[in-house]
Amino acid sequence: MQNYEMFAQECKEFLFDQNGTRRDYRIYDSYIMRFAYGVDASCYRYIPKLVLKPINEEEVQRIIMLSNAYNIPLTFRGSGTSLSGQACSDSVLVVCMHKWQNIKASADSIWCDCGVIGVDANNALKPFGKKIGPDPATINNASIGGIFSNNSSGMCCGVKQNSYHTIKSIRVILHDGFILDTSDSKNVQEFINTHTDMIKEILALRQEILDDKALHKEIHRKFAIKNTTGYALNSLSDFEDIKDILNHIFIGAEGTLGFVSRVEYTPVKDYALKACALLFYENLSLAAQAIEILARNDDKVSAAEIMDYACLKAVSALDGMPEELTKITQENCCILIQIESDSKEILDSHLSHIKAELECVPTLFGIHFSFDEATQAKWWKIRKGLLPISAGTKRRGSTVITEDICFEIPNFAKGIRGIQKLFAEYEFEGIIFGHALSGNVHFIITPLLSDEKERNNFALFMDKMVELVVALKGSTKAEHGTGRMMAPFVEQEWGEKAYALNKRIKHIFDAKNLFNPDVLICEDKEIHIKNLKPAHSIDDYIESCMECGFCEKVCPSKNITLTPRQRIAVYREIRRLESLDHKSAQEEQEELELLRKDYAYFGVATCATCSMCASICPLEIDSAKIAINIKNANASKGASAIARVIANNMDKTTQIAKIGVSAANVGATLLGNNVLKKLTFSLNKILHTPIVPKYMPTKNTYTLQSKIIESSEKTPNVPTPNATSVIYLTSCLNRVFAPPIQAKDKRPIQAVFESLCKKAGISVIYPKNIAKMCCGKAFKDFTTKDPSLNPIHHTLKELLEISDNGNIPIVCDHSACSGELIEQLKQFYDFTKLQVYDMSVYAHDVLLPHLHITPLNESVGIYAVCSCKKHAWAQSIEHIAAACTTNEVITHAQTYCCGFAGNKGFSTPQLNASALQGLQEHFKKTSPTRMYASSSTCEIGLSDSTNHAWQHIIYLLDEVCQSKEVLS
Repeated sequence: MQNYEMFAQECKEFLFDQNGTRRDYRIYDSYIMRFAYGVDASCYRYIPKLVLKPINEEEVQRIIMLSNAYNIPLTFRGSGTSLSGQACSDSVLVVCMHKWQNIKASADSIWCDCGVIGVDANNALKPFGKKIGPDPATINNASIGGIFSNNSSGMCCGVKQNSYHTIKSIRVILHDGFILDTSDSKNVQEFINTHTDMIKEILALRQEILDDKALHKEIHRKFAIKNTTGYALNSLSDFEDIKDILNHIFIGAEGTLGFVSRVEYTPVKDYALKACALLFYENLSLAAQAIEILARNDDKVSAAEIMDYACLKAVSALDGMPEELTKITQENCCILIQIESDSKEILDSHLSHIKAELECVPTLFGIHFSFDEATQAKWWKIRKGLLPISAGTKRRGSTVITEDICFEIPNFAKGIRGIQKLFAEYEFEGIIFGHALSGNVHFIITPLLSDEKERNNFALFMDKMVELVVALKGSTKAEHGTGRMMAPFVEQEWGEKAYALNKRIKHIFDAKNLFNPDVLICEDKEIHIKNLKPAHSIDDYIESCMECGFCEKVCPSKNITLTPRQRIAVYREIRRLESLDHKSAQEEQEELELLRKDYAYFGVATCATCSMCASICPLEIDSAKIAINIKNANASKGASAIARVIANNMDKTTQIAKIGVSAANVGATLLGNNVLKKLTFSLNKILHTPIVPKYMPTKNTYTLQSKIIESSEKTPNVPTPNATSVIYLTSCLNRVFAPPIQAKDKRPIQAVFESLCKKAGISVIYPKNIAKMCCGKAFKDFTTKDPSLNPIHHTLKELLEISDNGNIPIVCDHSACSGELIEQLKQFYDFTKLQVYDMSVYAHDVLLPHLHITPLNESVGIYAVCSCKKHAWAQSIEHIAAACTTNEVITHAQTYCCGFAGNKGFSTPQLNASALQGLQEHFKKTSPTRMYASSSTCEIGLSDSTNHAWQHIIYLLDEVCQSKEVLS
């Protein structure tokens, strides 16, 4: 342990500031964070002794050199969507996502840092009509480093467009700290001059393969299909130039040979026209016949995804599924086909050809292709989310284990039948799906690993599965990477001679076995059935989580404390430890106390409860409920009593809040905004008192009229009488806040909305008791125990009455409150008639068509807050901004939630600061002159982060518009 302590101390010298404070929380040694980062999507549990988060190559170099000095093994990781146990470690885990997201794209090349998410690379290539070749189902979440290091492929990629066949260059840090950049000829020459022994050994391996005709032929055969078992031996036989060999040998190496910091791909065509069809078959044997036909026509078909009956059953209850799913029976299956082209004529020709070819294999419901993008997107979303969706049907307490194998097409049907027989033999209700065009089969089993019989059956199943695949001359790992799951079987698949070559490759690049040991090359033949995640059943709303990590990229706390996946995993472990006998080992009791103690901050206080995780999870698992439920359970009688007083006296509460705002404004005047923020930030650390941000709102003194504000200009072509008026439910926050003193337009938002409505010929109606009304979002921490605390009931009743039973639309001026109102409407059937608009949507849909815009020639920065993203309102803000300027509209797509979270920006400012770091850097580079959002509290954090006053998007709209009627 002493080596680890010394290693950690030296790492702190460059991962901590000189005064000893953490730099962006980039080194973790606490148990809760080590446990949390040990979690990946595999079935394995390894708890690292230390977690490091370097942000550049220099820091990684230093970590590697310290690893050598202290003989400390390292595992490099990106998103941790890995399924085979290659992204976890019981030594030092080095996570390279944050700050590793630079992209440089052109029509013929794309450079990506290792932390770039695959979908972001594709978004950068969209203007050129291109995409990266690999298209794994996890492309929306997996990082380029993982995609490259696993040689992931996917639906349309096959073998022809994977990393191996589309790589142009790499940057990799070797065991001695040398940074090899194969795009730089001088660097390559320096490597040749300084690493002569390594090059000799590599070329000697190549010659051995070339001299052994049988081995050479076998390597060619095995890599003609999808194969990620072992190292890329084909890189030695396919290439002669050392640069080309080095470009390719790291592909699929799973971080065991060095740290790949950046890759350059040759993009592939992203065809503009696509047609998809779901073909249903009576059984897998018939489907396999269709697949043989499709494989013969792979120049015309880009993807063919097979899904068995269990898959279809798992997704049948989801919204918008094809009607055919209600008609299928046991043994039925389907194939999702995609055909694509840039030419309608060519596409039609391919469709006709494929239909004719497939006519000889009977389908259940015919062959029908869809050209509708929304329909296609829904089908593909299901296919890409099939793993977690199917896992959602697992038995309570069971573990999700998925494997992917590959067969040559003539053996495809035989391979599937063999897997089905193994399901029956070892009593697993498995499911089968996969990339059939490539002969690639995925399957899922969900054993109860706490049950000795099922655990033994899992081990026997794996042995027999490998025997089956080897007998059919397939790959035991097609695209998920070898990992710990298949490391014991590499020699069995490849044979003794080829396995010896694999071991020599490892030795050439990592003689001390410090890069990701036991992954890919492992002497322990039972490692695949060791260190399995202990099973434990938890609350229904999170029980189905398989820890895939799809949720992580949208979470505002991902770079400061826990992600949703980690929050669930730690909570699950706490519940498991609590369930043990009170006489359990002292170590387990200590672990429980550590996790309980730290979870209050890491799991609860820094959860923004924005529920963005649910919006991207295929199962819509909402980890925010953990924090909400814990807070409700821990709410004292005194706190609940105070909440009741506030809920029943919103008018008095807002008046008191205004006094507080005035006091903050006075303090800012006396001390200055920056000094006051620093002072209150220091007090927040000690006393947990609220901070006063630099862009603190001023007190709202605007008088709301409780009667209709008549419009002096009526628009004659408004379609219905009720469209000439709107009920304005201005939020309690906006009744307290007016813009900060730094704002360009200091009018309260109520005055701006009235101005816009007047120009559009629409009357504004304020509810009579507006001062007492609230959406109830602020009371969620108390209302689980006592729903009567929520003032939403009173608010909805009054809105129903004043809206003439829902005939008059209602607009809310704070997107978080708008979202809460709409969510509450789903809970209370009596109020579903209410038409509730977020102000940004109302401004776009209703007001904008009646306004004349004189656009500015200034760049406009916008941010769609998390409520806008969840309810699909973001486009309204984008379209308003685009209408109001002839210049660029700038946003930061990778910031999904700002983390201000209503009051957390005042009480837990570090969450907001961390969540907005990427946006801050992006806006600093792009320098928009104006910035707009749609929630006043979020705008406070955005303003402090960018040093520019943000305001609601309607301020921009009102500035540039006039009434069409006045102009006419």
